[in-house]
Amino acid sequence: MTNDPLFLLVALACLAVLIILMIGIGGFARGGDFNRKHANRIMRYRIIGQALAVALILVFVALRGRGGL
Repeated sequence: MTNDPLFLLVALACLAVLIILMIGIGGFARGGDFNRKHANRIMRYRIIGQALAVALILVFVALRGRGGL
């Protein structure tokens, strides 16, 4: 499974979401000017990243679950 490029893409998307989430939590914890300026943008990036990750997971399950490719 680790040699499957689609699996690696799914894992990379999930890792990207985790990184964005950690940046958002760190900014929220620190507060101040950074949080006021960037909190909404980081939240939007996280939502878009999660949607992409979920879509990739569904494609992976659909293709690999029925013995495709």
